[in-house]
Amino acid sequence: MDEQQRGSFGSRLGFILVSAGCAIGIGNVWKFPYVAGQNGGAIFVLFYLLFLLIMGIPVMTMELAVGRASGMTLTKAYRKLEGKGQKWHAHGWMSMAGCYLLMMYYTTVSGWMLNYCYKFATGKFDNVSSGEVGAVFEQLLASPVEMGIFTIITVWFGFMVLSFGVQKGLERVNKFMMLGLLFLIMILAGHSLTLSGATEGIKFFLLPDLQQATEVGIFRVMTSAMNQAFFTLSVGMGSIEIFGSYMSDDRALVGEASRIAALDTLVAIISGIIIFPACFSFGVAPSQGPSLIFVTLPEIFINMHMGRLWGTLFFVFMTFASFSTVTAVFENLVAGAVDNFHWDRKNSVVVNCIFMLFASLPCVLGYNKWSGVLFFGGRNVLDFEDFIVSNIILPVGSLIFVLFCTHKFGWGFDNYFDEVNKGKGFKLHRWTKTYLAFVLPILILIIAINGFLG
Repeated sequence: MDEQQRGSFGSRLGFILVSAGCAIGIGNVWKFPYVAGQNGGAIFVLFYLLFLLIMGIPVMTMELAVGRASGMTLTKAYRKLEGKGQKWHAHGWMSMAGCYLLMMYYTTVSGWMLNYCYKFATGKFDNVSSGEVGAVFEQLLASPVEMGIFTIITVWFGFMVLSFGVQKGLERVNKFMMLGLLFLIMILAGHSLTLSGATEGIKFFLLPDLQQATEVGIFRVMTSAMNQAFFTLSVGMGSIEIFGSYMSDDRALVGEASRIAALDTLVAIISGIIIFPACFSFGVAPSQGPSLIFVTLPEIFINMHMGRLWGTLFFVFMTFASFSTVTAVFENLVAGAVDNFHWDRKNSVVVNCIFMLFASLPCVLGYNKWSGVLFFGGRNVLDFEDFIVSNIILPVGSLIFVLFCTHKFGWGFDNYFDEVNKGKGFKLHRWTKTYLAFVLPILILIIAINGFLG
């Protein structure tokens, strides 16, 4: 495939921001604060940072190394790097299916963010009284038309961005969104720190309290932090590998992966600084679950001075966070079709766009017309799709990456070691081989088993 079809990044900053945009998503700014709240606050954050360092970053370097060494999307990358007669490339097809499955429900949730951004900006919440905010979200879920419109906008705009190519589309738009996101979270965090309960909120979130953690259970706090650190970077199904395939050899991969993880973590931490002071100021339990974003926080905004402004800014921030992931994973789908099926990029954009418009409908209908359709464990369509991606495809895929990169029956540690250390920057040391080859797979298995049984 020629360079014009494949594309490349115009700058290192563009690579880091787009890659971070893929990792930074709803899981950071939605899940991280409420999981931290459910698991005692600051102790959870410390364990999260530890597991990010010893699990998330190493697996990310492996995805990037496979991408850069091959210059191709995952299926073709495996075919190029695997030994004769080996079948590692089967994981490439599984990963591509996982990206499609992820977008089948992620576009719906991204549509929710856009919907709330629109509602706050146009004053739809101005006449909503306390206690009625939950009904607004229920009405959204009950309306396939309203949900469908915002999902369609998300899908259409995402592929429209990609139609302009990697540099002029994906890189340019994601750089704008990521820089805008960082600017917005600083404003929102600054405002939260002026609220009456800011001190208590920050203490809960960032000041370690062993008693809080023991009340929850240290083991539960550790496993929750391990899960969050692992999943926050979106490793395991090639969504990061694609950006490695666009990289030059100028920089060593440990440093680049660390920068992406640091930016990802910065957004997660500042999201907590935005949310927890607001919770303590307005008497809301910091352990609120998924309803935190669509019920609890809007309830706070409508009771806050200039709440319409702060609500709008918050959901612009959430829209940027979710849409950066949508466009990054869509790029994986577009480039994957170009690589594997030898399609023209524009044809790949059109076909994938049409497919995703239809593939997103089951998730939309799963809350209304198909609400009676439940899968094992009583899961609706979105929960079932998320379970498959989060509890099976991501951990199993990460385990495959680790085995492929560290053992002789795969690509091998020496090849991985040479690739990851190309260029300037922090280098990987050989003494890490035992940990990466034998300890890291056990930790990933713990996550996989815990997620599946959970």
